[in-house]
Amino acid sequence: MDDMTSNFIHDIIDADLAENPGMKIHTRFPPEPNGYLHIGSAKAIWINWSIAKKYGGLFNLRYDDTNPEKEDNEYVEAIYNDLMWLGTYPNGGVYYGSDYFDKCFEYAVKLIKEGKAYVCDLSKDDLAEYKGSDRSEASKASPYRNRTPEENLELFERMKNGEFPEGSRTLRAKIDPASDNFYLRDPVIYRIKHVPHQRQGNAWCIYPMYDFAHPIQDALEGITHSLCDIGFENHRPLYEWVIENCGFEHKPKQREFARLNMTYTIMSKRYLRRLVEEGVVDGWDDPRMPTLCGLRRRGYTPTSILTFIERAGVGKANNLIQLEMLEHCLREELNATAPRRVVVAKPLKVIVENYPEGKTEYFSLPNNPQDPAAGTRELPFTRELYIDADDFAEFPPPKFYRLKPGGEVRLMGSYIIKCVGVDKAPDGSIEAIRCTADLESGCSNPVDGRKIKGTIHWLSAAHVHPFTLIYYDKLFTIENVSEVGDDYIKYINPDSLIKIEGALGELSLADARPGDRFQFVRNGYFCLDTKNPGAFNRIVGLKDSFPKN
Repeated sequence: MDDMTSNFIHDIIDADLAENPGMKIHTRFPPEPNGYLHIGSAKAIWINWSIAKKYGGLFNLRYDDTNPEKEDNEYVEAIYNDLMWLGTYPNGGVYYGSDYFDKCFEYAVKLIKEGKAYVCDLSKDDLAEYKGSDRSEASKASPYRNRTPEENLELFERMKNGEFPEGSRTLRAKIDPASDNFYLRDPVIYRIKHVPHQRQGNAWCIYPMYDFAHPIQDALEGITHSLCDIGFENHRPLYEWVIENCGFEHKPKQREFARLNMTYTIMSKRYLRRLVEEGVVDGWDDPRMPTLCGLRRRGYTPTSILTFIERAGVGKANNLIQLEMLEHCLREELNATAPRRVVVAKPLKVIVENYPEGKTEYFSLPNNPQDPAAGTRELPFTRELYIDADDFAEFPPPKFYRLKPGGEVRLMGSYIIKCVGVDKAPDGSIEAIRCTADLESGCSNPVDGRKIKGTIHWLSAAHVHPFTLIYYDKLFTIENVSEVGDDYIKYINPDSLIKIEGALGELSLADARPGDRFQFVRNGYFCLDTKNPGAFNRIVGLKDSFPKN
């Protein structure tokens, strides 16, 4: 990814560097610690981190902890862990918006003294009415807009000292109440909140709004390019107003890119939180969630996620990226790197009647056919085996090339066997399949030249390790989940999680560690779950439906 495809942000930076060759590029990622990061967050991380890397610059992590009601140290730690997992190290440092509260207050006082900010007594509802509930409507000036700087300074100090109830007063920038840009209609830049802050404790009961605090933080940190999603494009004039009127010589440049939208997925923290709180999923790290911790638990790799984001591209037009592209990026990586192991999801016993009892021999299977350096392993073969129940049909449909009465199949990497009988329980269920083996066919074609069309996987019944398989699918049944708004909960896929108990695998899987990834032959790619001992999550199937380049 070092030779990343150029995009419009690179063009902007190239032009800026041409005008100012000595500029040190400095970017930042400013998450709110009020939830877990998701794959849409990863796009913002990647853009800011990769640009700093491309231009030999600095990349900051700065927590936007300006709203104490929803913030928690749990999220602070999770965000940092996600960045470290992605490999997007903040070489410029880790910062907190709350550490700038003193500076924000100083700049608010400066604006008040210069007649550029005032204390407003309008309630939340009245404020919305004055500004215009529909952003196309004209707005009205606040009746408190013409307070003197002295009166505003006194009221603001009393706000700071906790003398007024929450919601009773705000500090507003004095810009243009009739502006066509809603965000310039004398925006609120401070509000009262009698809520302890997770870092600052009870030091403050007034908190700056993001649109006021963020440009100040950028300027103080020396950020050159404040890169954010397209939803902030209309906020840019306010960003520039704050920078200009606070008197900063260093002027960061805000530029916007389209956020990541993906099929069968939601990115809203509010919607994701509802899934957690209502028990639709088993937490923020549920492997069906688009959160980075959920993708990590499912078995996705940092490389596959960053490759997907890079290939999805950086532009300004919103579009819907196919989930299959993400799966393709992961499958492409794991096909080259994941060790192969044999697993029988639904065990069905096979008795090889002409194979000696008590005998064990071994057949070599490649650990990864794509990587000869990965070597081979020895798979034991005995008289009693297990195959997958789906690989046998007593009454097979047409063109069924797996095991059937009188039919032959190749046991992968070993003998050809022929079904000669079926043992049944009193209820009619199949207890075992009886077969004979062509003992001259091990790892070679039959000596008489007959063609064997089917190959199935198998395990020695005496050499297996039991565990659970969890098959995950799309969490939603519709492609564009964002189109249905709050009704998204109605489109939960009832088959998004299928658990299969009693699966059997190679003995070596008993030594797997949480997070280890494998290709279970003919089943897909799996990862040992980090929360459920003895359970393997299917990360993605073997079939790639996304077109290759």
